[in-house]
Amino acid sequence: MGDAAVGARSGREGEERRGRPGEAAYPAADDPVTSGNDSSAGGGGPRDGQPPTDQGGSGHGSPRAKQPRSFWKELPILIGIALVLALLIKTFLVQAFSIPSDSMQNTLQRGDRVLVDKLTPWFGSEPERGEVVVFHDPDNWLAGEPTPEPNALQKVLSWIGLMPSAEEKDLIKRVIGVGGDTVECKGTGPLKVNGKALNESSYVYPGNTPCSQDDQGGQFKVKVPEGHIWVMGDHRQNSRDSRYNQADENEGFVPVDKVVGRAVVVAWPLDRLTNLPVPDTFDQPGLNASSPPGAALSLAPQGLALAGAVPLVLWRRRWSGAGEDREES
Repeated sequence: MGDAAVGARSGREGEERRGRPGEAAYPAADDPVTSGNDSSAGGGGPRDGQPPTDQGGSGHGSPRAKQPRSFWKELPILIGIALVLALLIKTFLVQAFSIPSDSMQNTLQRGDRVLVDKLTPWFGSEPERGEVVVFHDPDNWLAGEPTPEPNALQKVLSWIGLMPSAEEKDLIKRVIGVGGDTVECKGTGPLKVNGKALNESSYVYPGNTPCSQDDQGGQFKVKVPEGHIWVMGDHRQNSRDSRYNQADENEGFVPVDKVVGRAVVVAWPLDRLTNLPVPDTFDQPGLNASSPPGAALSLAPQGLALAGAVPLVLWRRRWSGAGEDREES
């Protein structure tokens, strides 16, 4: 309550005070709650010519204001709240990941920290072409890769999302095809999706060809099953991606339910701070063979945010109007 509730004095007493110009009226109380010793409630107020009694002392009047807790007593509570919020953010909103290899150069460098949007998949939206996504190892793609052993502090920080996890078997690649797409590589390229050639000069590693000429998977033509994606690294000649895992149980495709989320920002180091947009080549007309699954839901978070903002705006306008009415009255 911002306004102090103060008992009104009698009109007669006010007239007596106005009749004594040399005598200053006592200041109004500034307590946030109404005092029980109000003159209008039985003459308990100060008499003329006598100073008001100290209501902050022991015995009578309102109780003393509570002493604020010391900083050191509140610190554990603040730390606990911060840890809970960090855990919720990691679980439902955003998580940090570290780039362990060169397979996504030059878009991502080894040692970069990226922030991954984990909220959008909760609303049913599926990965789209051109997005950089983090996903769990579909079928032993990382076999033989060394896994660093984190210390106790790193494990705690990873658990709450303040550090990238060193134990999870996750990969990061670019989505090339979604369910229903036909993806093809012939010769050195260009890479084609549904018969449309992609201009990949903005993100493929300089000096690499879009397609790799080898007999281990670099030459292919595949149709992506529904509920799956086809992924490739931007460093085409240094990425063990869908092309080179076609012998696994998923034939090189990544199930959508293995996707953790979309990498949206390079957050560290600071001199590489940037967002990760979808390249323009994936917006060219005629690329869609059919509407990909989840396309109708891809705007769900934005739509929900807009729907949530409308009542807040209306409430704010109503509250502001009520405040103006109170000032006028």
